[in-house]
Formats: sequence, C-alpha cells, structure tokens
Amino acid sequence: MNQIVGILLAAGSSRRFGADKRLHPLADGTPMALASARHLAAVCARSIVVIRPDDTVLASLLEAEGLETVVCAEAEQGMGHSLASGVAATADAVGWIVALADMPYIEPASYHAVLHAMQDGAALARPIHDGCPGHPVAFGAAYRAELLALTGDQGGKAILEADPAALVLCPVDDPGVLKDVDVPVQIQAPGSPAGALSG
Repeated sequence: MNQIVGILLAAGSSRRFGADKRLHPLADGTPMALASARHLAAVCARSIVVIRPDDTVLASLLEAEGLETVVCAEAEQGMGHSLASGVAATADAVGWIVALADMPYIEPASYHAVLHAMQDGAALARPIHDGCPGHPVAFGAAYRAELLALTGDQGGKAILEADPAALVLCPVDDPGVLKDVDVPVQIQAPGSPAGALSG
C-alpha cells in the first residue's frame, strides 16, 4: 500500500552513553527506544524500527507492542546502512519519516507537522525550532535510489544538502526536535519541559 512510512533508526552503539541507551528508562520508566518508537507509530500508520542482529531484548519489547522491526546486518558499519535497510523493507512507500531512537522528547505536533508537509506534496521536510533544523526528517519517494545507496556513517544529510530548494522547513515550538540523548545527564527529570534538558 502506498503510504508515508515511519522509520526509527535504533541500531546505534551508544558508545558515549556508557551503556545501551536504547534500553535506558526515561523518567516514567519507559525504555528510550520504545518511547521514540511509540511516538512515531502514533503518527505513521506503518512504522518500522531498524535494529541490530543481536538486539533480542529490544526486539522483544518492540514486538510486544506490535511494532515491526527490521534487522540490519550491517548496522555496525554506520547509520547509512540502517537507513538504507529500512527503506529497502518499505520500498513501496510514497515517502519516509525518519526518526532517531535517542530523541524521545519530540512532541506529537512536530511529527504531525512533518507528516502534513509531506501529504501536501513536499519532497523533503523537517521541523525547525529557533532557527535550527531538527528531527524527524522526511524524504519523498523521488529519493528512494539515493536512500538505498547510503552506506557507512552517511545518513540523509547529504541528500538534504544536495537539494535545498526541495526542503520544506516546518516551524515548531518544540525544543525536543533538537534534543538527542548522548549521555545519562540528558535524561529529562519528571515533569520538566524539553527545554530544560542539560547538555
């Protein structure tokens, strides 16, 4: 079915975090990657989570939620491989909203803003907050071949930079679109706004 598919990239190695941050609980106890996956799935009728071959615990958590997973055998070689594998698994999509497992504080409205831009015909879209572009990032089907060709640590940035005229920026009042969690101190305290994140 032709649709805009969500892809959550969750195959990273968490080197700076010191442990597997994807499984690290947020303030409400939800593992980080699961929270991010839920947020994406709430917006995209079909969403998939790209994981590593050895991710048995994470795979079980996601499958228990009814979330679809794609195993990327080359995940250790970089984000480009993960993104390409997600696109390959959903090659009939009319577009993709690509989110990151370590960005659990993106508000639903920001996901919807990007989705609506794509539904309105944008070829590329991403949120912008206080003049800074953030995540998630969306790609139309015209970029399928470029996405499938990604390797190594090259994510979608090069595609965005190569075609700036096609990029629709969606203004959002959401600092969460800029907040990735690299170290434990960046985990938000209960009830605090995303803007209160340290780091």
